[in-house]
Amino acid sequence: MCQYSARDGHVTDYHLVHLGQFALHGAGLTIVEATAVEPRGRISPEDVGLWADSQTAPLKRVVDFVHSQGQLAGIQLAHAGRKASTLAPWITEKVGKALAKEEEGGWPEDVVGPSSIPFDEGWALPKELSVEEIAVLVKKFAESAKRAVEAGFDVIEIHGAHGYLISEFLSPLSNQRTDQYGGSFENRTRFLFETIQAVRDVIPSGMPLFLRISATEWMEYAGAPSWTVDDSLRLAKLLPDAGVDLLDVSSGGNNHAQKIEISPYYQVSIAGKIRAALEEEGKALLIGAVGMISSGEMARSIVQARGEQTNGEASGHNGVDQGNCATLEVDEEHGQVTQADAVLVARQFLREPNFVYKIADEIGVKVKWANQYHRAPRRKH
Repeated sequence: MCQYSARDGHVTDYHLVHLGQFALHGAGLTIVEATAVEPRGRISPEDVGLWADSQTAPLKRVVDFVHSQGQLAGIQLAHAGRKASTLAPWITEKVGKALAKEEEGGWPEDVVGPSSIPFDEGWALPKELSVEEIAVLVKKFAESAKRAVEAGFDVIEIHGAHGYLISEFLSPLSNQRTDQYGGSFENRTRFLFETIQAVRDVIPSGMPLFLRISATEWMEYAGAPSWTVDDSLRLAKLLPDAGVDLLDVSSGGNNHAQKIEISPYYQVSIAGKIRAALEEEGKALLIGAVGMISSGEMARSIVQARGEQTNGEASGHNGVDQGNCATLEVDEEHGQVTQADAVLVARQFLREPNFVYKIADEIGVKVKWANQYHRAPRRKH
């Protein structure tokens, strides 16, 4: 998640400590926050970037530490589009506005999008990108991907969710173009597929490429055409041939009027629907689930159906103290069918940097602790 602590797009010691703690505490894959491919693609003036060669070495420090713990490092490449030039959220809460003006380090007159439609009142009015500018942005994603490879990252994720630039192109609510990048499903997904191809072309053939999307805008109630789960199903079926290895299924963020009934599994069920449709057609695409994943039993119920669990796994903790296992009761509706191949967690790691160790303790799974923490695991006797 964005930490709003970079200097001119360069990660700092803060990021090394912040991200390093997760690798130190057992996270198998640590993904760097939304990283802008150009300065005006930052969400805030303090966002991380990878548009310049000088930004590679500081990121390599993070990657090297993650690797020193035997874990993998990923990076999320992004462009904020019309949601750029905003203040850090805690500042927004304090001053009552989102837009960062020039004197606050922002660029409100240089915010761009697929169409000249602001996200909400008080946000920047974006300039509509020209076809030529779109082509330049595709190249910038590729250039950032090359730098990510040079920094040693193991995984690259393209951020196409939450109302940022790629997400804006996908939605007919924010994309009202009449050229080859607007109108039909094929046109609205064109920028995304061009970006995927450009990134795939410059990274090693065996390097995993993830894509994060908002599977729905939660705007069906309004009656106007929007991006829906059906659109995401259609998109997902095209991704394996495009070179995407994992689809990270989130939702919302592109319209201030969205209506979401937030509860555990509210996004997981969408991921499960997409996974089932892909499986039915024999499509090879891994699915990642997100959202309010806060316990070991919940995580396991998402990636491992109850029928697939061994008796030992399903019944107890193999003599390990149960710790906080009762923090969330998994209901009977879930856990019957595997709904995703991986769980991707953000907020819970902010609350509990040792989340992996905690849930391993809960469900009785052995994990490798950092050597320096060899006294920490609970003893059976």
